[in-house]
Amino acid sequence: MPDSAPAVFDTDAEAQALIDFVDASPSPFHAVRTAAELLVGAGFVEVDEVEAFPAAPGRYYLVRGGSLVAWSTAGRPAGALCSFRVVGAHTDSPNLRIKPNPDLARAGWQLLGVEVYGGPLLSSWLDRDLGLSGRVAVREPDGRAGSRLLTVDEPVLRVAQLAIHLDRTQNEALSLNPQQHLVPLWGVGESPGDFRGWLGERLEVTAADVLAWDVMTHVVQPSRRIGRERDLIAAPRLDNLATCRAGVAALLHAAGQDGPHVPVLALFDHEEVGSVSERGAQSGLLTGTLERILGGSREDHLRAMARTVVASGDMAHATHPNYADRHDPQHQVRVNAGPVLKVNAQQRYATDSVGAAAFLLACEQAGVRAQRFVVRTDLPSGSTVGPITSALTGATTVDVGAPLLSMHSARELCGAHDPAMYA
Repeated sequence: MPDSAPAVFDTDAEAQALIDFVDASPSPFHAVRTAAELLVGAGFVEVDEVEAFPAAPGRYYLVRGGSLVAWSTAGRPAGALCSFRVVGAHTDSPNLRIKPNPDLARAGWQLLGVEVYGGPLLSSWLDRDLGLSGRVAVREPDGRAGSRLLTVDEPVLRVAQLAIHLDRTQNEALSLNPQQHLVPLWGVGESPGDFRGWLGERLEVTAADVLAWDVMTHVVQPSRRIGRERDLIAAPRLDNLATCRAGVAALLHAAGQDGPHVPVLALFDHEEVGSVSERGAQSGLLTGTLERILGGSREDHLRAMARTVVASGDMAHATHPNYADRHDPQHQVRVNAGPVLKVNAQQRYATDSVGAAAFLLACEQAGVRAQRFVVRTDLPSGSTVGPITSALTGATTVDVGAPLLSMHSARELCGAHDPAMYA
């Protein structure tokens, strides 16, 4: 495999584009906003789900909470029998989320109660400077409920680790109880702080007008290129904002092409907790949107779906140099060596030979080499939105990704050349 991307790719520009996307997207709600801003800049128009979809060909997107679906019918030949080319990804990442009644005080410290979201590497959240981001529901001046984005990109929280002097076994086997050991501190005092009031000040409303929140922690250290040759990217939330960014780039490219296929981008929330929600991959968000895009009869829609191909993008495990025995020896994956085709006989990934062929030919046409990933047979495999999307749509689906180390850490690591080959 090559150590760098082919010269036809502007690797520096794509690496910086990924860094900018990640740093602008500390929560799923921000990721959707960041993606929407890029789409609007390319002529996409937002549609409201409660309204009839536009009949005229064009570039459109819709937002449902932390999820987004975008498509372009601008180049579709009039009257042609179409199909879809869908890229799916997810906007959420494992983190710590603020509880509804979070305020507490203990031993002279003010703390905030949190829940663990998804399956993070818990130790990676210790002793890091954390900000807060997400969505807050507020009472508007007219008495109705409204929604505000919250961005506190400054260090206000910290989960402090126990000193080694007080537990000499920590370097042998660190065991963290999420309820007891992951409570972040954010001040000093004998009385609890007032999180609701603090939110109100940030959003310029009264505490009584703060009704509810979907607020989560994020690492405030900026993403950056690292390594001797600056050929790596250290950043939070690469799983799976790297795919979200690549998906947006792919849609913008495809939207300028004529042909019978309608390009679609589906960014789902809640993948890290099973995708079961009104905006997760197991909802009717994608299937309902696809049916509405083309209009026509049910027969027309089903014929289009039979010709549809879905690429489910999520990050892939690069072979870890210190734990190479945790990887299948015939399926070693390297960073900066091209996108990854993910296969699993238990259907934890949706890839079959038909989908694999479509992906491999697409890589060949793009001038990039593909890698293949299979988990060790004696280890369980992760999963993503691919099998869910395949089951709901009946479309040929392939699971792909970009190589990554430290998956589900508060700060992950990918190759700086891979974003150009992944988009």
